[in-house]
Amino acid sequence: EVQLVESGGGLVQAGGSLRLSCAASGFTFGDYAIGWFRQAPGKEREGVSCLSSYDGSTFYADSVKGRFTISSDNAKNTVYLQMNSLKPEDTAVYYCAAGSEDSYYYCSGHGLEYDYWGQGTQVTVSS
Repeated sequence: EVQLVESGGGLVQAGGSLRLSCAASGFTFGDYAIGWFRQAPGKEREGVSCLSSYDGSTFYADSVKGRFTISSDNAKNTVYLQMNSLKPEDTAVYYCAAGSEDSYYYCSGHGLEYDYWGQGTQVTVSS
């Protein structure tokens, strides 16, 4: 059974940092693109950052570029999202997702190309 479990969310003041983790099981981790998506109240889900399983390429949405960093520890089947200089507009439920390698190229979308999803973790940034 494929499982993705996010952790690390919480409440932080603007300018602070959080590190989200996504622990994966039930599939060969290195064969899948992994993405972080978020959904704020009243808004559509949006791609935040993705990691290619093919060559390790990374994608970042313009809104997080320079502040967020995606990384992986294949030995632990875990993907991380380090979030620095957080802003109130980063407040959302953050989800990790896994999909075929081609899914990586759709990271800027709403995640429809991703097959497996975690339950989400809430990130709240206070001003």
